[in-house]
Amino acid sequence: MDSQQQRFYREEALRMVLEKMMSRALDACIVTDLSSIRWLTGFSGSSARLLVTPGKSWLFTDFRYREQAASEVVVAETVIAADGFAAELNSGSYPLGETVALQSDTVTWHEASRLIEQLHGRQRVIPVDSFFDEFRMLKNDIEIRKMRCAAEITEQAFEKTLSLITASATELDIAAEISFQHKKLGAEKDSFSPIVAAGPRSAMPHASPTKAHLKPGELIVIDMGCVYEGYASDQTRTVALGRVSEEARRIYRIVREAQELGIASARCGMTGRELDAEVRRYIAGHGYADEFGHGLGHGVGLEVHEEPRISPKGEVVLQENMVFTIEPGIYLAGRFGVRIEDTVVMGAQGADPFQRFSKELIEL
Repeated sequence: MDSQQQRFYREEALRMVLEKMMSRALDACIVTDLSSIRWLTGFSGSSARLLVTPGKSWLFTDFRYREQAASEVVVAETVIAADGFAAELNSGSYPLGETVALQSDTVTWHEASRLIEQLHGRQRVIPVDSFFDEFRMLKNDIEIRKMRCAAEITEQAFEKTLSLITASATELDIAAEISFQHKKLGAEKDSFSPIVAAGPRSAMPHASPTKAHLKPGELIVIDMGCVYEGYASDQTRTVALGRVSEEARRIYRIVREAQELGIASARCGMTGRELDAEVRRYIAGHGYADEFGHGLGHGVGLEVHEEPRISPKGEVVLQENMVFTIEPGIYLAGRFGVRIEDTVVMGAQGADPFQRFSKELIEL
């Protein structure tokens, strides 16, 4: 049943793309983004281009993926392009029509120039960007189920890693254990390099782990996620090694309450900007407006950062089956920071977090 559902959803996705192409008078579309190729066809390899036309679609890859493509790809014919995609496209075997859309936000200038040169002016190339965002933002049942599985794996990995957080461990030790546990528990890989930042470095929202040893009395921000069957998880928890200051505990409480407010406030029909503003006002009301400098969240799916944006620039209206993070933070430069993050799916009655792990401050 799952494979039949997968085919149904991919055929439906292709139908929506073709309708959009028709509305823009596009005769063909060259897809260069691997995540969108996986969304449309099921192909998970690292080398592919997809040509979509009203009559048929073709997936171009190389010999390494011949058998993999045969087992994964639906709604497209696989072509092993021995001389590369540009040369194959120039063979005259594919009905390109007069106007060809090229996914310009995910292609290099070198490749785009070569493709245009190979077409010899026979077709007009139309650059398009964010072409699939409006479709990929809305997750189907299979996608949501996979993302729940990814979130569950990450929560288990986090729980197993907690026992290693001691003064004898480094940030890199903890990050390595997270990656190990993710794979051991069934993930394909991390969805991004784990962030483990302790003490003053926890005030750096995207700090890379170092050889620095963890110290008693410090807060530690741990941001982690994995990929399960193509779909990403993303969560952050802030923990303490031993007892931390009353100020740190107070900041933690404000962030936790702000994060819970974000989940409770999310509703269909509001924009990402409006949801961000709800939480930003709460943090500003406690005097920390300047210490919350990033957006409240971002979409998650085949990529760990995608639409919709939950930020002051987020104009997309939230709809049922959108999946995004809610991750407020307060960062006191040179001292410490706190961030708490869940990934939620929008339902008719509000936001449902994938994560179930406690948000009470853990003092290890």
